[in-house]
Amino acid sequence: MPSQVSAVPLQSKVCQHPLSIVLLLLFIHQSGDQFLSCFSEPETISTVVPHELQELKDELRRMLMNASDGLSQKLNMIDSVQRLGVAYHFEAEIEVALNEIAANFNNEIKYDLYTAALQFRLLRQQGIKVSCDTFQKFKDSRGNFEECLLKDVRGMLSLYEAAHLGIRGEDILDEAIAFTTTGLQSALNQLSMQLAEQVRHALRRPIRKCLPRLEARHYISLYSTYESHNKTLLKFAKMDFNLLQRLHQKELGGITKWWEKEEVSTKFPYARDRIVECYFWVLGKIMTKIVSVLSILDDTYDAYGTNEELQFLTESIQRWDTEAADMLPESMGKVYLMIFQLYNDIGEEMEKQGLSFSIHYAKEAMKKLVQCYHAESKWRDEGYIPTFAEYMQIALFSCSYPMLSVISFLGIVESSTKEAIEWVQNFPKIVEALSVIGRLMNDIVSHTFEQERPHVASAVECYLEQYGGTSKEEAIEYFRKEIVNAWKDINEQCLKPMPIPMFFLERILNLARVMDALYKDDDAYTNSYLVRDIIASVLTKSVSF
Repeated sequence: MPSQVSAVPLQSKVCQHPLSIVLLLLFIHQSGDQFLSCFSEPETISTVVPHELQELKDELRRMLMNASDGLSQKLNMIDSVQRLGVAYHFEAEIEVALNEIAANFNNEIKYDLYTAALQFRLLRQQGIKVSCDTFQKFKDSRGNFEECLLKDVRGMLSLYEAAHLGIRGEDILDEAIAFTTTGLQSALNQLSMQLAEQVRHALRRPIRKCLPRLEARHYISLYSTYESHNKTLLKFAKMDFNLLQRLHQKELGGITKWWEKEEVSTKFPYARDRIVECYFWVLGKIMTKIVSVLSILDDTYDAYGTNEELQFLTESIQRWDTEAADMLPESMGKVYLMIFQLYNDIGEEMEKQGLSFSIHYAKEAMKKLVQCYHAESKWRDEGYIPTFAEYMQIALFSCSYPMLSVISFLGIVESSTKEAIEWVQNFPKIVEALSVIGRLMNDIVSHTFEQERPHVASAVECYLEQYGGTSKEEAIEYFRKEIVNAWKDINEQCLKPMPIPMFFLERILNLARVMDALYKDDDAYTNSYLVRDIIASVLTKSVSF
Protein backbone atom coordinates (compact mmCIF):
# COMPACT_ATOMS: atom_id res chain seq x y z
CA MET A 1 0.00 0.00 0.00
CA PRO A 2 1.24 3.55 -0.70
CA SER A 3 0.87 4.55 2.94
CA GLN A 4 3.38 1.88 3.88
CA VAL A 5 6.13 3.38 1.73
CA SER A 6 8.52 5.43 3.81
CA ALA A 7 10.87 8.01 2.41
CA VAL A 8 14.57 7.28 2.69
CA PRO A 9 16.23 10.01 4.78
CA LEU A 10 18.35 12.51 2.88
CA GLN A 11 21.55 11.48 4.62
CA SER A 12 21.25 7.81 3.63
CA LYS A 13 20.51 8.76 0.04
CA VAL A 14 23.26 11.26 -0.66
CA CYS A 15 25.85 9.20 1.17
CA GLN A 16 25.58 6.62 -1.57
CA HIS A 17 27.66 9.06 -3.64
CA PRO A 18 31.35 9.98 -3.28
CA LEU A 19 32.14 12.54 -0.58
CA SER A 20 33.01 15.22 -3.17
CA ILE A 21 29.53 14.95 -4.67
CA VAL A 22 27.87 15.10 -1.24
CA LEU A 23 29.76 18.31 -0.41
CA LEU A 24 28.91 19.81 -3.79
CA LEU A 25 25.21 19.01 -3.38
CA LEU A 26 25.22 20.66 0.03
CA PHE A 27 26.95 23.74 -1.40
CA ILE A 28 24.45 23.92 -4.24
CA HIS A 29 21.57 23.89 -1.78
CA GLN A 30 23.02 26.49 0.57
CA SER A 31 24.05 29.04 -2.06
CA GLY A 32 20.48 30.11 -2.67
CA ASP A 33 20.04 32.38 0.38
CA GLN A 34 22.61 35.00 -0.61
CA PHE A 35 20.00 37.63 -1.58
CA LEU A 36 17.19 37.00 0.89
CA SER A 37 18.28 39.58 3.47
CA CYS A 38 17.92 42.32 0.83
CA PHE A 39 14.17 41.79 0.63
CA SER A 40 13.15 40.88 4.18
CA GLU A 41 11.96 44.43 4.97
CA PRO A 42 11.01 46.11 1.68
CA GLU A 43 10.16 49.80 1.91
CA THR A 44 6.62 51.04 1.41
CA ILE A 45 6.08 52.30 -2.12
CA SER A 46 3.58 54.93 -3.17
CA THR A 47 1.37 53.96 -6.10
CA VAL A 48 1.14 57.62 -7.16
CA VAL A 49 3.40 58.55 -10.07
CA PRO A 50 5.62 61.50 -9.00
CA HIS A 51 4.70 64.80 -10.65
CA GLU A 52 8.18 65.23 -12.08
CA LEU A 53 8.11 61.77 -13.64
CA GLN A 54 4.79 62.56 -15.34
CA GLU A 55 6.14 65.85 -16.73
CA LEU A 56 9.17 64.07 -18.19
CA LYS A 57 6.90 61.41 -19.67
CA ASP A 58 4.70 64.02 -21.35
CA GLU A 59 7.74 65.75 -22.80
CA LEU A 60 9.11 62.49 -24.20
CA ARG A 61 5.73 61.65 -25.71
CA ARG A 62 5.82 64.96 -27.62
CA MET A 63 9.34 64.15 -28.83
CA LEU A 64 8.26 60.75 -30.14
CA MET A 65 5.33 62.31 -31.98
CA ASN A 66 7.40 65.11 -33.54
CA ALA A 67 6.62 64.84 -37.25
CA SER A 68 9.55 67.05 -38.28
CA ASP A 69 12.21 64.58 -37.12
CA GLY A 70 14.17 62.88 -39.88
CA LEU A 71 14.32 59.08 -40.21
CA SER A 72 17.67 58.67 -38.47
CA GLN A 73 16.68 60.89 -35.54
CA LYS A 74 13.35 59.09 -35.06
CA LEU A 75 14.96 55.65 -35.26
CA ASN A 76 17.59 56.56 -32.68
CA MET A 77 14.97 57.97 -30.33
CA ILE A 78 12.83 54.82 -30.52
CA ASP A 79 15.87 52.57 -30.09
CA SER A 80 17.03 54.47 -27.02
CA VAL A 81 13.55 54.42 -25.46
CA GLN A 82 13.33 50.66 -25.97
CA ARG A 83 16.82 49.81 -24.78
CA LEU A 84 16.47 52.03 -21.70
CA GLY A 85 13.48 49.93 -20.67
CA VAL A 86 10.79 52.62 -20.81
CA ALA A 87 9.05 51.70 -24.08
CA TYR A 88 6.08 50.28 -22.14
CA HIS A 89 5.08 53.89 -21.41
CA PHE A 90 4.96 54.77 -25.11
CA GLU A 91 3.68 51.69 -26.92
CA ALA A 92 1.03 53.55 -28.93
CA GLU A 93 3.41 56.31 -30.05
CA ILE A 94 6.09 53.82 -31.06
CA GLU A 95 3.61 51.71 -33.00
CA VAL A 96 2.38 54.74 -34.96
CA ALA A 97 5.93 55.89 -35.74
CA LEU A 98 7.17 52.46 -36.86
CA ASN A 99 4.07 51.82 -38.97
CA GLU A 100 4.73 55.09 -40.79
CA ILE A 101 8.37 54.12 -41.31
CA ALA A 102 7.33 50.69 -42.57
CA ALA A 103 4.90 52.22 -45.05
CA ASN A 104 7.80 54.13 -46.60
CA PHE A 105 10.30 51.26 -46.39
CA ASN A 106 12.18 50.89 -49.66
CA ASN A 107 15.04 48.49 -50.30
CA GLU A 108 16.35 50.72 -53.07
CA ILE A 109 17.00 53.80 -50.95
CA LYS A 110 20.71 54.14 -50.22
CA TYR A 111 20.90 54.60 -46.44
CA ASP A 112 24.20 54.20 -44.63
CA LEU A 113 24.75 50.77 -43.03
CA TYR A 114 23.97 51.95 -39.51
CA THR A 115 20.61 53.48 -40.45
CA ALA A 116 19.58 50.63 -42.77
CA ALA A 117 20.32 48.00 -40.11
CA LEU A 118 18.70 49.96 -37.29
CA GLN A 119 15.54 50.47 -39.34
CA PHE A 120 15.42 46.76 -40.20
CA ARG A 121 15.89 45.71 -36.55
CA LEU A 122 13.30 48.06 -35.09
CA LEU A 123 10.68 47.06 -37.67
CA ARG A 124 11.34 43.34 -37.17
CA GLN A 125 11.15 43.80 -33.37
CA GLN A 126 7.75 45.37 -33.94
CA GLY A 127 6.64 42.27 -35.85
CA ILE A 128 6.83 43.90 -39.28
CA LYS A 129 8.37 41.53 -41.82
CA VAL A 130 10.54 43.83 -43.91
CA SER A 131 12.82 42.16 -46.45
CA CYS A 132 16.43 41.35 -45.64
CA ASP A 133 17.24 42.11 -49.28
CA THR A 134 17.85 45.65 -48.06
CA PHE A 135 21.39 44.48 -47.20
CA GLN A 136 22.21 43.34 -50.75
CA LYS A 137 23.29 46.92 -51.52
CA PHE A 138 26.20 46.47 -49.11
CA LYS A 139 27.68 43.56 -51.09
CA ASP A 140 30.30 43.66 -53.82
CA SER A 141 30.18 42.12 -57.29
CA ARG A 142 31.34 38.76 -55.90
CA GLY A 143 28.45 38.57 -53.45
CA ASN A 144 30.50 39.33 -50.34
CA PHE A 145 29.98 42.17 -47.89
CA GLU A 146 32.17 45.08 -48.93
CA GLU A 147 35.53 45.20 -47.17
CA CYS A 148 35.22 48.94 -46.62
CA LEU A 149 32.42 48.26 -44.13
CA LEU A 150 34.99 46.90 -41.68
CA LYS A 151 36.06 50.50 -40.99
CA ASP A 152 32.51 51.45 -39.99
CA VAL A 153 32.36 49.91 -36.52
CA ARG A 154 29.11 51.65 -35.63
CA GLY A 155 27.49 50.35 -38.80
CA MET A 156 28.93 46.86 -38.30
CA LEU A 157 27.53 46.74 -34.76
CA SER A 158 24.13 47.83 -36.04
CA LEU A 159 24.18 45.12 -38.72
CA TYR A 160 25.26 42.51 -36.18
CA GLU A 161 22.29 43.34 -33.93
CA ALA A 162 19.85 43.41 -36.86
CA ALA A 163 20.97 40.03 -38.19
CA HIS A 164 19.81 38.32 -34.97
CA LEU A 165 16.21 39.00 -36.03
CA GLY A 166 16.55 36.56 -38.94
CA ILE A 167 14.38 33.57 -39.77
CA ARG A 168 15.18 30.32 -41.57
CA GLY A 169 16.21 30.72 -45.18
CA GLU A 170 17.57 34.26 -44.82
CA ASP A 171 21.15 33.34 -45.71
CA ILE A 172 22.27 36.94 -46.04
CA LEU A 173 21.63 37.48 -42.31
CA ASP A 174 23.65 34.38 -41.44
CA GLU A 175 26.46 35.81 -43.58
CA ALA A 176 26.05 39.16 -41.83
CA ILE A 177 26.49 37.60 -38.38
CA ALA A 178 29.65 35.77 -39.49
CA PHE A 179 31.04 38.87 -41.22
CA THR A 180 30.34 41.31 -38.40
CA THR A 181 31.41 38.96 -35.62
CA THR A 182 34.83 38.44 -37.21
CA GLY A 183 35.16 42.12 -38.10
CA LEU A 184 34.20 43.41 -34.68
CA GLN A 185 36.48 40.97 -32.88
CA SER A 186 39.39 42.03 -35.08
CA ALA A 187 38.73 45.73 -34.44
CA LEU A 188 38.49 45.49 -30.63
CA ASN A 189 42.09 46.45 -29.88
CA GLN A 190 41.84 49.60 -32.00
CA LEU A 191 38.66 50.98 -30.44
CA SER A 192 38.14 53.49 -27.67
CA MET A 193 37.45 52.02 -24.25
CA GLN A 194 33.78 53.00 -24.46
CA LEU A 195 33.19 51.54 -27.92
CA ALA A 196 35.20 48.40 -27.16
CA GLU A 197 33.03 47.73 -24.11
CA GLN A 198 29.90 48.22 -26.21
CA VAL A 199 31.19 45.74 -28.79
CA ARG A 200 32.18 43.14 -26.19
CA HIS A 201 28.77 43.35 -24.58
CA ALA A 202 27.00 42.90 -27.91
CA LEU A 203 29.19 39.98 -28.97
CA ARG A 204 28.39 38.23 -25.72
CA ARG A 205 24.69 39.01 -25.61
CA PRO A 206 22.97 40.65 -28.60
CA ILE A 207 19.90 42.78 -27.89
CA ARG A 208 17.50 40.12 -29.21
CA LYS A 209 18.71 37.60 -26.60
CA CYS A 210 19.06 39.96 -23.64
CA LEU A 211 16.45 40.21 -20.87
CA PRO A 212 14.82 43.67 -21.09
CA ARG A 213 15.54 44.72 -17.49
CA LEU A 214 19.14 43.53 -17.74
CA GLU A 215 19.60 45.40 -21.03
CA ALA A 216 18.02 48.51 -19.50
CA ARG A 217 20.45 48.45 -16.57
CA HIS A 218 23.40 48.08 -18.91
CA TYR A 219 22.23 50.65 -21.44
CA ILE A 220 21.48 53.34 -18.86
CA SER A 221 25.18 53.35 -17.95
CA LEU A 222 26.24 53.27 -21.59
CA TYR A 223 23.79 55.91 -22.81
CA SER A 224 24.93 58.40 -20.18
CA THR A 225 28.43 58.40 -21.77
CA TYR A 226 27.13 59.51 -25.18
CA GLU A 227 27.76 63.20 -25.78
CA SER A 228 24.53 63.46 -27.76
CA HIS A 229 22.31 61.69 -25.22
CA ASN A 230 18.86 63.08 -24.51
CA LYS A 231 19.00 64.41 -20.95
CA THR A 232 15.23 64.24 -20.51
CA LEU A 233 15.12 60.62 -21.63
CA LEU A 234 18.07 59.61 -19.46
CA LYS A 235 16.61 61.22 -16.35
CA PHE A 236 13.22 59.60 -16.98
CA ALA A 237 14.84 56.19 -17.55
CA LYS A 238 16.81 56.41 -14.30
CA MET A 239 13.80 57.46 -12.27
CA ASP A 240 11.62 54.78 -13.85
CA PHE A 241 14.24 52.06 -13.33
CA ASN A 242 14.60 52.85 -9.63
CA LEU A 243 10.84 53.07 -9.10
CA LEU A 244 10.26 49.76 -10.87
CA GLN A 245 13.13 48.18 -8.95
CA ARG A 246 11.52 49.18 -5.65
CA LEU A 247 8.23 47.68 -6.83
CA HIS A 248 10.10 44.46 -7.61
CA GLN A 249 11.70 44.54 -4.18
CA LYS A 250 8.31 44.94 -2.52
CA GLU A 251 6.83 42.07 -4.51
CA LEU A 252 9.84 39.88 -3.81
CA GLY A 253 9.63 40.75 -0.13
CA GLY A 254 6.14 39.25 -0.07
CA ILE A 255 7.30 36.18 -1.97
CA THR A 256 10.21 35.55 0.41
CA LYS A 257 7.80 35.70 3.37
CA TRP A 258 5.68 33.04 1.64
CA TRP A 259 8.84 31.00 1.00
CA GLU A 260 9.91 31.19 4.64
CA LYS A 261 6.38 30.34 5.80
CA GLU A 262 6.52 27.20 3.65
CA GLU A 263 9.68 26.17 5.58
CA VAL A 264 11.31 24.99 2.37
CA SER A 265 14.78 24.55 3.87
CA THR A 266 13.38 22.26 6.56
CA LYS A 267 10.86 20.33 4.48
CA PHE A 268 13.06 19.90 1.40
CA PRO A 269 16.71 19.98 2.51
CA TYR A 270 17.80 18.21 -0.68
CA ALA A 271 16.36 20.87 -3.03
CA ARG A 272 18.03 23.94 -4.48
CA ASP A 273 16.98 27.05 -2.55
CA ARG A 274 16.63 29.63 -5.31
CA ILE A 275 13.67 31.90 -4.63
CA VAL A 276 15.44 35.13 -5.66
CA GLU A 277 16.91 33.51 -8.76
CA CYS A 278 13.41 32.28 -9.65
CA TYR A 279 12.08 35.81 -9.30
CA PHE A 280 14.85 37.18 -11.52
CA TRP A 281 13.85 34.47 -14.03
CA VAL A 282 10.27 35.72 -14.43
CA LEU A 283 9.76 38.99 -12.46
CA GLY A 284 6.22 38.08 -11.41
CA LYS A 285 4.55 36.71 -8.28
CA ILE A 286 2.57 33.79 -9.72
CA MET A 287 5.34 32.69 -12.06
CA THR A 288 7.98 32.90 -9.32
CA LYS A 289 5.98 30.68 -6.99
CA ILE A 290 5.36 28.16 -9.78
CA VAL A 291 9.00 28.12 -10.89
CA SER A 292 10.24 27.70 -7.32
CA VAL A 293 7.88 24.78 -6.70
CA LEU A 294 8.93 23.20 -10.01
CA SER A 295 12.55 23.47 -8.89
CA ILE A 296 11.71 21.50 -5.73
CA LEU A 297 9.70 19.00 -7.77
CA ASP A 298 12.53 18.61 -10.29
CA ASP A 299 15.04 17.88 -7.53
CA THR A 300 12.59 15.44 -5.93
CA TYR A 301 12.33 13.40 -9.13
CA ASP A 302 15.93 13.94 -10.13
CA ALA A 303 17.88 13.22 -6.96
CA TYR A 304 15.71 12.24 -4.00
CA GLY A 305 12.60 10.11 -4.43
CA THR A 306 12.73 6.37 -4.97
CA ASN A 307 11.03 4.94 -8.05
CA GLU A 308 8.12 3.64 -5.96
CA GLU A 309 7.65 6.96 -4.17
CA LEU A 310 7.74 8.88 -7.43
CA GLN A 311 5.20 6.52 -8.95
CA PHE A 312 2.78 7.33 -6.14
CA LEU A 313 3.49 11.06 -6.37
CA THR A 314 2.89 11.05 -10.13
CA GLU A 315 -0.41 9.18 -9.75
CA SER A 316 -1.53 11.55 -6.99
CA ILE A 317 -0.93 14.61 -9.13
CA GLN A 318 -2.92 13.00 -11.94
CA ARG A 319 -5.88 12.53 -9.53
CA TRP A 320 -5.50 16.04 -8.06
CA ASP A 321 -7.45 15.76 -4.82
CA THR A 322 -6.57 16.45 -1.19
CA GLU A 323 -7.13 12.83 -0.15
CA ALA A 324 -4.24 11.79 -2.40
CA ALA A 325 -1.81 13.37 0.06
CA ASP A 326 -2.90 10.96 2.79
CA MET A 327 -1.85 8.03 0.61
CA LEU A 328 1.68 9.35 0.12
CA PRO A 329 4.79 8.88 2.27
CA GLU A 330 5.50 11.97 4.37
CA SER A 331 8.22 13.45 2.16
CA MET A 332 6.18 13.11 -1.05
CA GLY A 333 3.06 14.34 0.74
CA LYS A 334 4.79 17.61 1.58
CA VAL A 335 5.64 18.21 -2.07
CA TYR A 336 2.12 17.36 -3.17
CA LEU A 337 0.42 19.57 -0.59
CA MET A 338 2.64 22.54 -1.51
CA ILE A 339 1.64 22.18 -5.17
CA PHE A 340 -2.04 21.65 -4.31
CA GLN A 341 -2.24 24.67 -2.01
CA LEU A 342 -0.37 26.92 -4.43
CA TYR A 343 -2.76 26.03 -7.23
CA ASN A 344 -5.73 26.68 -4.96
CA ASP A 345 -4.32 30.13 -4.15
CA ILE A 346 -3.74 30.89 -7.83
CA GLY A 347 -7.21 29.63 -8.69
CA GLU A 348 -8.77 32.05 -6.18
CA GLU A 349 -6.76 34.91 -7.64
CA MET A 350 -7.79 34.00 -11.19
CA GLU A 351 -11.44 33.85 -10.15
CA LYS A 352 -11.24 37.41 -8.80
CA GLN A 353 -9.98 38.52 -12.22
CA GLY A 354 -12.65 36.63 -14.14
CA LEU A 355 -10.10 34.11 -15.40
CA SER A 356 -11.21 31.01 -13.50
CA PHE A 357 -11.11 28.94 -16.72
CA SER A 358 -7.32 29.31 -16.86
CA ILE A 359 -6.49 27.18 -13.81
CA HIS A 360 -7.69 24.06 -15.66
CA TYR A 361 -4.97 24.52 -18.27
CA ALA A 362 -2.38 25.14 -15.56
CA LYS A 363 -3.29 21.85 -13.87
CA GLU A 364 -3.16 19.90 -17.13
CA ALA A 365 0.28 21.35 -17.88
CA MET A 366 1.50 20.26 -14.44
CA LYS A 367 0.16 16.74 -14.96
CA LYS A 368 1.97 16.47 -18.28
CA LEU A 369 5.21 17.75 -16.75
CA VAL A 370 5.33 15.27 -13.86
CA GLN A 371 4.60 12.39 -16.24
CA CYS A 372 7.74 13.38 -18.13
CA TYR A 373 9.72 13.79 -14.90
CA HIS A 374 8.68 10.29 -13.93
CA ALA A 375 9.53 8.82 -17.33
CA GLU A 376 13.05 10.20 -16.99
CA SER A 377 13.44 8.93 -13.43
CA LYS A 378 12.54 5.43 -14.65
CA TRP A 379 15.13 5.66 -17.42
CA ARG A 380 17.70 6.64 -14.78
CA ASP A 381 16.86 3.78 -12.42
CA GLU A 382 16.84 1.25 -15.26
CA GLY A 383 20.14 2.56 -16.63
CA TYR A 384 18.42 3.06 -19.97
CA ILE A 385 19.91 5.40 -22.56
CA PRO A 386 17.23 6.30 -25.11
CA THR A 387 18.00 7.45 -28.63
CA PHE A 388 18.25 11.20 -29.08
CA ALA A 389 14.88 11.27 -30.87
CA GLU A 390 13.21 9.29 -28.06
CA TYR A 391 14.85 11.47 -25.42
CA MET A 392 13.69 14.72 -27.01
CA GLN A 393 10.06 13.55 -27.10
CA ILE A 394 10.13 13.60 -23.31
CA ALA A 395 12.84 16.20 -22.67
CA LEU A 396 11.11 18.98 -24.60
CA PHE A 397 8.39 18.79 -21.95
CA SER A 398 10.51 17.93 -18.90
CA CYS A 399 12.49 21.15 -19.45
CA SER A 400 9.27 22.73 -18.04
CA TYR A 401 8.97 25.45 -20.68
CA PRO A 402 5.72 24.16 -22.26
CA MET A 403 4.17 24.36 -18.80
CA LEU A 404 5.70 27.74 -17.98
CA SER A 405 4.46 29.12 -21.30
CA VAL A 406 0.92 28.32 -20.18
CA ILE A 407 1.51 29.76 -16.70
CA SER A 408 2.99 32.97 -18.15
CA PHE A 409 -0.40 33.81 -19.68
CA LEU A 410 -2.27 33.58 -16.36
CA GLY A 411 -3.47 36.90 -15.02
CA ILE A 412 -3.56 38.67 -18.39
CA VAL A 413 -7.00 40.25 -18.50
CA GLU A 414 -7.68 40.54 -22.23
CA SER A 415 -10.53 39.45 -24.47
CA SER A 416 -8.13 37.09 -26.26
CA THR A 417 -6.72 35.40 -23.13
CA LYS A 418 -8.77 32.19 -23.35
CA GLU A 419 -7.90 31.70 -27.01
CA ALA A 420 -4.24 32.44 -26.28
CA ILE A 421 -4.06 29.87 -23.45
CA GLU A 422 -5.80 27.25 -25.57
CA TRP A 423 -3.32 27.98 -28.35
CA VAL A 424 -0.19 27.85 -26.20
CA GLN A 425 -1.11 24.63 -24.39
CA ASN A 426 -1.13 22.80 -27.75
CA PHE A 427 2.69 23.08 -28.03
CA PRO A 428 2.87 25.50 -30.99
CA LYS A 429 6.04 26.06 -32.99
CA ILE A 430 7.31 28.93 -30.82
CA VAL A 431 6.97 26.84 -27.63
CA GLU A 432 8.72 23.92 -29.31
CA ALA A 433 11.56 26.28 -30.29
CA LEU A 434 11.71 27.65 -26.74
CA SER A 435 11.89 24.10 -25.39
CA VAL A 436 14.71 23.18 -27.78
CA ILE A 437 16.68 26.18 -26.53
CA GLY A 438 15.91 25.39 -22.89
CA ARG A 439 16.71 21.70 -23.07
CA LEU A 440 19.84 21.82 -25.21
CA MET A 441 21.44 24.84 -23.52
CA ASN A 442 20.87 23.19 -20.15
CA ASP A 443 22.29 19.84 -21.25
CA ILE A 444 25.35 21.35 -22.92
CA VAL A 445 26.55 23.02 -19.71
CA SER A 446 25.30 20.58 -17.07
CA HIS A 447 25.73 17.06 -18.49
CA THR A 448 29.30 16.55 -17.21
CA PHE A 449 28.40 17.33 -13.59
CA GLU A 450 25.10 15.45 -13.73
CA GLN A 451 26.74 12.25 -14.97
CA GLU A 452 28.98 12.20 -11.87
CA ARG A 453 25.95 10.96 -9.91
CA PRO A 454 22.99 8.72 -10.78
CA HIS A 455 21.14 10.79 -13.37
CA VAL A 456 19.07 10.32 -16.50
CA ALA A 457 21.19 10.40 -19.65
CA SER A 458 21.43 13.89 -21.12
CA ALA A 459 21.00 14.94 -24.74
CA VAL A 460 24.74 14.44 -25.20
CA GLU A 461 24.74 10.76 -24.15
CA CYS A 462 21.54 10.08 -26.10
CA TYR A 463 22.94 11.66 -29.25
CA LEU A 464 26.09 9.54 -28.96
CA GLU A 465 23.90 6.48 -28.40
CA GLN A 466 21.92 7.12 -31.58
CA TYR A 467 24.87 8.19 -33.73
CA GLY A 468 27.71 5.83 -32.86
CA GLY A 469 31.18 7.11 -33.63
CA THR A 470 30.18 10.74 -33.06
CA SER A 471 32.29 12.71 -30.58
CA LYS A 472 30.92 14.77 -27.72
CA GLU A 473 32.23 17.91 -29.42
CA GLU A 474 30.37 17.05 -32.63
CA ALA A 475 27.16 16.47 -30.66
CA ILE A 476 27.46 19.84 -28.94
CA GLU A 477 28.16 21.56 -32.26
CA TYR A 478 24.97 20.03 -33.65
CA PHE A 479 23.03 21.25 -30.60
CA ARG A 480 24.35 24.79 -31.05
CA LYS A 481 23.09 24.81 -34.65
CA GLU A 482 19.69 23.59 -33.45
CA ILE A 483 19.61 26.40 -30.88
CA VAL A 484 20.35 28.95 -33.63
CA ASN A 485 17.51 27.52 -35.74
CA ALA A 486 15.17 27.57 -32.74
CA TRP A 487 15.85 31.29 -32.27
CA LYS A 488 14.95 31.81 -35.92
CA ASP A 489 11.66 29.99 -35.36
CA ILE A 490 10.90 32.26 -32.40
CA ASN A 491 11.66 35.28 -34.58
CA GLU A 492 9.34 34.00 -37.28
CA GLN A 493 6.44 33.44 -34.88
CA CYS A 494 6.85 37.04 -33.68
CA LEU A 495 6.20 38.45 -37.17
CA LYS A 496 2.81 39.50 -38.50
CA PRO A 497 0.37 37.92 -39.04
CA MET A 498 0.88 36.64 -35.49
CA PRO A 499 -1.07 33.67 -34.10
CA ILE A 500 -1.80 35.64 -30.90
CA PRO A 501 -1.07 39.25 -29.80
CA MET A 502 2.56 40.26 -29.33
CA PHE A 503 2.24 40.88 -25.56
CA PHE A 504 1.61 37.14 -25.15
CA LEU A 505 4.46 36.14 -27.48
CA GLU A 506 6.89 38.42 -25.64
CA ARG A 507 6.46 36.29 -22.54
CA ILE A 508 7.67 33.25 -24.46
CA LEU A 509 10.50 35.28 -25.98
CA ASN A 510 11.63 36.38 -22.52
CA LEU A 511 11.67 32.77 -21.29
CA ALA A 512 14.17 32.03 -24.08
CA ARG A 513 16.20 35.07 -23.07
CA VAL A 514 16.47 33.71 -19.52
CA MET A 515 18.31 30.69 -20.89
CA ASP A 516 20.90 32.96 -22.49
CA ALA A 517 21.37 34.73 -19.16
CA LEU A 518 21.59 31.61 -16.96
CA TYR A 519 22.92 28.82 -19.19
CA LYS A 520 25.18 30.43 -21.79
CA ASP A 521 28.48 29.16 -20.38
CA ASP A 522 27.51 27.26 -17.23
CA ASP A 523 24.52 26.13 -15.20
CA ALA A 524 24.20 29.42 -13.36
CA TYR A 525 20.90 28.44 -11.78
CA THR A 526 22.53 25.59 -9.88
CA ASN A 527 25.77 27.57 -9.43
CA SER A 528 23.90 30.78 -8.67
CA TYR A 529 26.97 32.70 -7.45
CA LEU A 530 27.83 33.08 -11.16
CA VAL A 531 24.91 35.45 -11.71
CA ARG A 532 24.96 37.21 -8.35
CA ASP A 533 26.15 40.47 -9.89
CA ILE A 534 23.64 40.64 -12.74
CA ILE A 535 20.77 39.78 -10.38
CA ALA A 536 21.93 42.48 -7.99
CA SER A 537 22.15 44.99 -10.86
CA VAL A 538 18.48 44.46 -11.63
CA LEU A 539 17.00 43.90 -8.17
CA THR A 540 19.17 45.58 -5.51
CA LYS A 541 21.53 48.22 -6.94
CA SER A 542 19.69 51.42 -7.77
CA VAL A 543 20.81 53.72 -10.58
CA SER A 544 22.68 56.81 -9.41
CA PHE A 545 21.97 60.31 -10.75
